Formats: sequence, structure tokens, C-alpha cells
Amino acid sequence: MKKLLLTGFEPFLKYAINPTMNVVKYFNNKEVNGYKVVGEILSVDFSKSGKQFIEKINEVKPDAIISLGLSGGRFKLTPERIAINCNDGPADNTGWKPSGEKIFQDGEDGIFSKLPIEKMVKQLTNASLPAEISNTAGTYLCNNVMYHGLYHTKKQDMSIPVGFIHIPASHELAIEHGKIPSWSQDDLNRAIEICIQTL
Repeated sequence: MKKLLLTGFEPFLKYAINPTMNVVKYFNNKEVNGYKVVGEILSVDFSKSGKQFIEKINEVKPDAIISLGLSGGRFKLTPERIAINCNDGPADNTGWKPSGEKIFQDGEDGIFSKLPIEKMVKQLTNASLPAEISNTAGTYLCNNVMYHGLYHTKKQDMSIPVGFIHIPASHELAIEHGKIPSWSQDDLNRAIEICIQTL
């Protein structure tokens, strides 16, 4: 059976809960659309997350890769169009704060997603789940991991779907945080299942 590597992140910054962890745990070891899902929770650490991700890719040898990140404040599910070769933003969970460094010195300035993002958005909206393509994954760990995945699979000539999807907060996180829009965890899970079904 084909394998899908699905990644999320641990809690970070002012978010005591990361709903991507719950999505990954929900799908881990499940079969969706002919894929056996292998879940992995990544650290929020500029020096380790990308390496951890690549190690998991080499271990699993997946036929598709979807990485998830929380975008607290967004009210739509947003597949990302492009990752850029830049680390910047707030401090990570170790306290390290980069200032515009390249992720890979020999890397392109930007690499486009290999996921069927237009089809994902269409299928999500057809299912009454708000979605749109995002043209910026930021410069924090979400962008870092997206870039690592696209760079590594390109270097290894892996012609597989690879990319990143930002999800809104869960209701649980919104209650904890107090001031962000949210979806139910069930709807978040359903949305990612639809995304997997488009592959």
C-alpha cells in the first residue's frame, strides 16, 4: 500500500494547544484514499525541525507528503502555494530568533507546492468548508518545514505530491486563547481527509 507522511507541530508561542497534533494523531495508521497514513509531530526549532522532517521522509519513503501548521487568526483552511528560502520571525521554542538567514545556501529563492492546491480548495468549498490558496507561508517554522520537504524531494528526484496546509484554530484552542476564530476538531479532520482524497 502507498504511504502518506502527515506532519504537524507541537504547541508554540502563545498557543498552548496545537490542533495539528490532534489531526495527525487522528489519521495516524488510518487508510485514506489508498494511502496508509504515517503521522509525525515536529518540534518548533529552527535548528532541528527540518532535519527531523527529512529523517522521517528517508525512513518512511512516502508516496505523498502533507505537512500541517496552525495559523491562529485565519478562518479558512489554506493550502500554501510557495515556500521561500528564508528563516525569520519570532523566537522558536528554544528561544532562537533568526533574522533572514537562508534555509539552504544552494536553494532557490522559492519552490512551489507539489500538491493539487486548486483542486483541494474546490473540493473543500464544495463540502461547505471555507478554503482558499495562500500565497505566503510566512518565514517561521511552517515555511521552514515546507521548504525542507520541497527542497529535499526535488534533490532526491522524488516525483510525489509534497506541500503544506495551514489550518485554523480548533474550538479548544480558541477557548484557551480567547481572541481567534476557530473550527471544530471534527471539521478540521474532515477537511484534511478531503485534501488527502484529492491526491
